[in-house]
Amino acid sequence: MKFARITVDPNVCTGKPCIRGLRFPVSRLLGLLASGETKETILKAYPYLEAEDIDETLRFAAFLAEEETVEFSR
Repeated sequence: MKFARITVDPNVCTGKPCIRGLRFPVSRLLGLLASGETKETILKAYPYLEAEDIDETLRFAAFLAEEETVEFSR
């Protein structure tokens, strides 16, 4: 799967996946969504982000969740 809006650059945020080369990590956006922020409030608070950035971030997270198996200790 290709992600045009998710970039990884070792010189930006120590190589963490970011939104379009901005210093805005995908993990921060996912954290905002997980804490209950809506797409509209995020876009208002961060005007340099676009709705498509949020959509692709969610697709990226779903892709990663499918790719990795995590075992929990009992």
